[in-house]
Amino acid sequence: MSASVLTAVAWPYANGPRHIGHVSGFGVPSDVFSRFMRMSGNRVLMVSGTDEHGTPISVQAEKEGLTERELADKYNRVIAEDLQGLGLSYDLFTRTTTGNHYKVVQDLFLALWRNGYVIPKTEMGAISPSTGRTLPDRYIEGTCPICGYDGARGDQCDNCGNQLDPIDLKNPRSRINGEVPKFVETEHLFLDLPQFIDALGGWLQTRTEWRPNVLKFSRNLIKDLRPRAITRDLDWGVPIPLDGWRDQPLKRFYVWFDAVIGYLSASVEWARRSGDDDAWKEFWTGDAQGYYFMGKDNIVFHSLIWPSLLLGQNGQGAKGGEPGAFGPLNLPTEVVSSEFLTMSGSKFSTSRGTVIYVTDFLREFGPDALRYFISVAGPENQDTDFTWDEFVRRTNFELANEWGNLVNRSISMAHKNVGAVPTPTALTQADHDLLGLSRRAFDLVGANLRRSRFKQASGEAMKVVGAANRYLSEQEPWKLKDDPARRDTVLHTALQVVQDANTLLTPFLPHSAQKVHEALGGTGVWSAQPQVNEVTDLDVPEREYPVLTGDYAAEQARWASTPIEVGRPLAKPAPLFAKLDPELAENGPEWAPIVT
Repeated sequence: MSASVLTAVAWPYANGPRHIGHVSGFGVPSDVFSRFMRMSGNRVLMVSGTDEHGTPISVQAEKEGLTERELADKYNRVIAEDLQGLGLSYDLFTRTTTGNHYKVVQDLFLALWRNGYVIPKTEMGAISPSTGRTLPDRYIEGTCPICGYDGARGDQCDNCGNQLDPIDLKNPRSRINGEVPKFVETEHLFLDLPQFIDALGGWLQTRTEWRPNVLKFSRNLIKDLRPRAITRDLDWGVPIPLDGWRDQPLKRFYVWFDAVIGYLSASVEWARRSGDDDAWKEFWTGDAQGYYFMGKDNIVFHSLIWPSLLLGQNGQGAKGGEPGAFGPLNLPTEVVSSEFLTMSGSKFSTSRGTVIYVTDFLREFGPDALRYFISVAGPENQDTDFTWDEFVRRTNFELANEWGNLVNRSISMAHKNVGAVPTPTALTQADHDLLGLSRRAFDLVGANLRRSRFKQASGEAMKVVGAANRYLSEQEPWKLKDDPARRDTVLHTALQVVQDANTLLTPFLPHSAQKVHEALGGTGVWSAQPQVNEVTDLDVPEREYPVLTGDYAAEQARWASTPIEVGRPLAKPAPLFAKLDPELAENGPEWAPIVT
């Protein structure tokens, strides 16, 4: 039975190009999941975009001699093109500076305001003594007053997970220039999070299938929720649609508030561009399922704060209320959080030079090698160190030697001896065993992909590849010149399993899956790829920008073992994966950072 599935992917910040640590958290896992869900017959809406507001954008724009919008335009395009190159199959990858996004943010805010879940409050805000500019909470760090961790941010401590205010930190300092911030009194609007404690607690009790780290982290934070500011003193952001606030040039919504609403605004924009303004509702109401993908530093925003916004919009907090302009909206079905991809035990860091940009990686190695590495060896359940040695090993021994070799020798032998997919005769027990293993893998791999268990899923798929290689080595079809009937049966069996394995690996390796489909004599689109389209802003027609989208309904890949067509012509195949130079295992390419 098909379902309506929303894949909500964390929004990359548009203050620079993205590195492979970023896409290991939000990018590849969400696309593997979405491709599998489409192949299984579900209707999928995969949305995201670039996060373009807030002080960090202003700071970077000043460094590059650009306006905030010019900087956002620059990196929106860079990021969209990188994600296209990686093959991330967004139905819409947009941005937060559109007229559509502004309206959706303001409409949802007004529902919260009318239902009583937003309160004015005076607090001590941080500014830079040297510039007079507001310092965002995340740009202030110091010692956590709760656990003593020296490196806590002004909004939360990543060590103990508690929500903080900058003024709570011991020895606070600016992450921009190291100076001690000045605190001044200022009025802001706050989301009254304590009003959602009971509703959140009851809801989280029903989320029994979440990853343990996400569920435990979220439950531990509920009791300590307190009002959280949703506005800031800055001029780059979404205006506040209230009398007394809308005309203040230095009052805007806090960047986290407008960004998390982007999942809804991107869905609305997708619907408007599709010609059916209400099409988004299929993925947000009723029996629709919503899966949210991000790195672990964003868990709290997706497991507690975004659900609180939805509950408030729905009128389902302690104060009650009426649904807003969007009607009742579903809370997340699952929050799928990855841990960190590190280098030498530390997070990727642009400032420290320990960074591998997606652009550079794709240019050198192509998309599928990176997608495979993240799937089989990435930070799914714990922080994972990226090493060139492991990347080279996985690429050479698993992709080139195991999978690539199976495809190449199976098709090459059939091409050489028959010129087409051979006709089988009576099957032996060995044939039945391999075909049975291949067919059963669809349930095993599928069950793991539904639960976002990508390592287990890819491992089960590669077991089929390994079994097929052993089968060929044992059956030795190259020695069966005097028994062409048996030779053809062995080759037919091998080709059937190659086709099955290609289907099983399609969510992980969509680019090479298309090549295998064609090498097996297939035509048309097997695994569709995204494209960058230039569009006009729906509400501000003088603005244009690129979006990532695609026609995924045209692809042929389906999650099932289908009989390979006997007699289909086969040409001599080209190598699927080139083996990497073993010398790369030590320090990587010349452009890669050397980390000791």
